[in-house]
Amino acid sequence: MALAVLRLLRPKQWTKGLLVFAAPLFTRLLTDPVVLRKELLAFVAVALLSSAVYILNDACDVERDRKHPTKKNRPLASGEVSLGFAAGLGIVLAAVGFGLAFSLGRGALILVGVYVALQLAYNLALKHVAVADVFLLASGYVLRAALGAAAIHVGVSGWLLFCTGALALLVGIGKRRNEFLLQTETGVETREALANYSLQGLDVLLGIAAAAAMMSYGIYSLESPTGREHPALLLTALWVSYAIFRYVYLVVVKGEGGEPESLLFRDPHILVSVVLFIVTAALAMEKLIPIPILETR
Repeated sequence: MALAVLRLLRPKQWTKGLLVFAAPLFTRLLTDPVVLRKELLAFVAVALLSSAVYILNDACDVERDRKHPTKKNRPLASGEVSLGFAAGLGIVLAAVGFGLAFSLGRGALILVGVYVALQLAYNLALKHVAVADVFLLASGYVLRAALGAAAIHVGVSGWLLFCTGALALLVGIGKRRNEFLLQTETGVETREALANYSLQGLDVLLGIAAAAAMMSYGIYSLESPTGREHPALLLTALWVSYAIFRYVYLVVVKGEGGEPESLLFRDPHILVSVVLFIVTAALAMEKLIPIPILETR
């Protein structure tokens, strides 16, 4: 039972909440104990709220999931956890999540309120609408990044938020592509929105999202206040671009993308890219990587 409840919470998805640490990382505040405490509270808040949303999603899709080759093993679809228990757990998680957000201030509370409202709209209606479904999912990533800034009352570059949204669209479209292929192979309808997609259309959208993510991050690393102050930050664009290319390769050539949160830990190329990105960003922020040509801009 305990293991089934843990699976219901989808702890792998909590890795998305690491976006809250983007603002303090790029403002060189991550080592401040007070800032770190607030960001950890923001991380826990969004993790609890996301788990509550996933419970709602599973409850809404329980009948459809029972027809899915892998989703049929989810706790609610398989009957390991009752709907009544799941509903009660979801309410508790949401209450604690909102409480933590409230402790971080009005801005954080508003952002998590918007996050939950959009997720409700997604689960109750918009997940059945092509394109709108992936945009709603992408908004959750952007709001996580914005929450990290609101928790410590600092500004965040619009280009960084744009890049976050484009990356989220990339992941969401990759997941839809995988689901589209799976539905085509099995003949079992697993998601209504897939009927309005085509493989060619998804590949075009995937390319657009990848290009938008790379370009927006490149502009952020060059033209944002943080980028202008720390020119070596441009080097992190190399790891971002490589990870994006690798992800597109895995989705299009290898047919992966169904569980994008697992690729971070399963694919060594993406994992190493993330580690190198963090190391390079930290060195750049400390101005330990001189780039004389860019410093004269």
